[in-house]
Amino acid sequence: MQMIGEHELAERLGWAELIGAIETELKAGRVTSPERSNISIPMPGGGMSNLLVMPAWVEGESLGVKLVTFFPENGAKGMSTINASYALFSGADGRLQAVIEGDELTARRTAASSALAASFLARPDAKRLLVVGTGQLSAKVAAAHASVRVYERIEIYGRSAERAEAVVATLAAQGIVAHVADDLGAAIGAADVVSSVTSSTAPLILGANVQPGTHVDLIGAFKDDMRESDDALVAKASLFVDFRPGAMKAGDLAQPLASGLIAETDIKADLAELARGTHRGRASDGEITFFKSAGFSLLDLAAARLAVGRA
Repeated sequence: MQMIGEHELAERLGWAELIGAIETELKAGRVTSPERSNISIPMPGGGMSNLLVMPAWVEGESLGVKLVTFFPENGAKGMSTINASYALFSGADGRLQAVIEGDELTARRTAASSALAASFLARPDAKRLLVVGTGQLSAKVAAAHASVRVYERIEIYGRSAERAEAVVATLAAQGIVAHVADDLGAAIGAADVVSSVTSSTAPLILGANVQPGTHVDLIGAFKDDMRESDDALVAKASLFVDFRPGAMKAGDLAQPLASGLIAETDIKADLAELARGTHRGRASDGEITFFKSAGFSLLDLAAARLAVGRA
């Protein structure tokens, strides 16, 4: 059995290889990926935490499950709000093959799927990338996108300029030049691709600021009471998701669905349909594309199989 930690996992999951592995599994359609279980757990003194259980398997080959905890109050303590672990078993005999550090696995597969979606939904001539948020995903999302497309300018926006500078420094150490964005509205208006990775409960990406031809990639706000986009953006964009069951329960889509602003039939395609070519993706240079990612277990299994196979 392998024990794969954060640093070793990062070495084994290069962006090009990981994006390719995810795309291959999406095209093949071999992975059974049930809807995740989301268990709410009361916190002492009030508030709720969450335990997510995410299984997936390829019949006769691999069986994996990820356990994720979400403790929203950790952010104020300078601690990660999300912690995870992944177990990979043989699909032939059930033997435990690997225990994998789940935070890095989740961050890398999330960033990789975001970059893969942008390859179908962003304009071919997109040159400016804006990443909104300064948490553990921010630098990885920027790096993943930069691995599949040459951006003339990458900007990082956060409520804390100091934390945004830290993300810029992390990217610089990887040879990626990025800049701090001071004005969110202006940065959104100038961007060709906007990727938001926050835990916001109030919209940050406003339709009034998003220009025609922009690709908006929403990764944070996975619960129904969380939201990164407003109704104005949802109403004027072409809507895509990574995996319908999970994405439809996230606030960016769950709230407009509940209000009647949109219907489930307004979702044009999911990531598998884009990868298989059953939907063309972006239809025109002036179209605003909206991709809501809530994560799903195929991504974890693809990443885990790649990591174990590269031992």
